Amino acid sequence: MTNQEYRIAHGMEVTRLKHRAGKAVFVTSDLHLDHTNIISYCNRPFDNVREMNDVLINNWNRIIKPDDTVFFVGDMSFKSSDKYIPILNGNIYFIWGNHDQTTDPGSMHSSVPLTYKGINYIFVHDPKLTPRGFDGWVIHGHHHNNYPDQFPFFNPEKRRVNVSVELTKYQPVSLDYITTLIKTRHGRIGSL
Repeated sequence: MTNQEYRIAHGMEVTRLKHRAGKAVFVTSDLHLDHTNIISYCNRPFDNVREMNDVLINNWNRIIKPDDTVFFVGDMSFKSSDKYIPILNGNIYFIWGNHDQTTDPGSMHSSVPLTYKGINYIFVHDPKLTPRGFDGWVIHGHHHNNYPDQFPFFNPEKRRVNVSVELTKYQPVSLDYITTLIKTRHGRIGSL
């Protein structure tokens, strides 16, 4: 089985538009576009960095519409993120990650708070940078799939959600889906 066949069989490569009706809110992190070493570091199912970039960008744009909102919680590219922002759909709130570089740092945030459907969220790249005293849900990345016991996709005990792409089938996740998980305390990431 090729990597592409594996990705398609396991829902990791979006092959058709999956746009939702109306405006939607999505979260994702740690694309690491242009970062060749991330493929082996996180055991990503890609043959090379160009294939990885193409799949991640296509997944994003096949799920997110131009008028959707996206909270991107860091590490877009190993080089400059500037060339990718214009080709990615959505109104993007860019939370600074430890690998991000840009010519416009004023467009980045260290964290963004949001109350959505009665739940307080904060979007931050590294969960250890959560503002002191915040008592809602932390949506973060940074840890990829490297510490699954400490930083799983959904951790109701610590009120954290790790949206690193390795844990979300290499695609953005709707905030409605996360909100449903929180309200039901159901932690599996079934179909997105």
